Amino acid sequence: PMLDTNLKTQLEGYLKNIVHPVELVASLGAGPKSQELKALLEDIVSVSHGKVEMGRDFDDVRQPSFLIRRKGTDIGVRFAGIPLGHEFTSLVLALLHVGGHPSKAAQEVIQQVKDLDGDYVFETYFSLSCQNCPDVVQALNLMAVLNPKIRHVAIDGALFQQEVESRQVMSVPAVFLNGELFAYGRMGLEEIVTRLDTGAAKR
Repeated sequence: PMLDTNLKTQLEGYLKNIVHPVELVASLGAGPKSQELKALLEDIVSVSHGKVEMGRDFDDVRQPSFLIRRKGTDIGVRFAGIPLGHEFTSLVLALLHVGGHPSKAAQEVIQQVKDLDGDYVFETYFSLSCQNCPDVVQALNLMAVLNPKIRHVAIDGALFQQEVESRQVMSVPAVFLNGELFAYGRMGLEEIVTRLDTGAAKR
């Protein structure tokens, strides 16, 4: 198992808030990190009281990675890597929000996200020791849950060094939107939405 007893107990408490069943769809490679991810996903399922199950594996461009998806829908977020350390909270919130537990974000901001038009594919590079990364990861994950035209994958740069180098990522968090650099550094939900809204207004 990947999680100690304390974290498992915490997780079990949180997962009681899941409303809609969730499935974890893994894309595993051959290495030790893939085995670690598999163990983490099994830990999550084991404390979820049947609310979270393993979906069928598939091949994603990034391995190890996994999709957290609301069962029977297209609503979900993806992590490439193992979201522990500072990202454990991001993992918990992703499970809850995908599972239909309401977010604490302000209602008008939620509406703003739902009203965004256009297709957005976000990729965020994080590191497990980065304190500013979870805010960005959590904001973009929530946006992906609220609006079907928004996709988000959070990527542990340490596991995908080639990408980091080819994209010349200098620091984390680094956010790419539709393949182009969108922003570096800490950003909250409102800030991201405002930037997208202004972009849309300019168009």
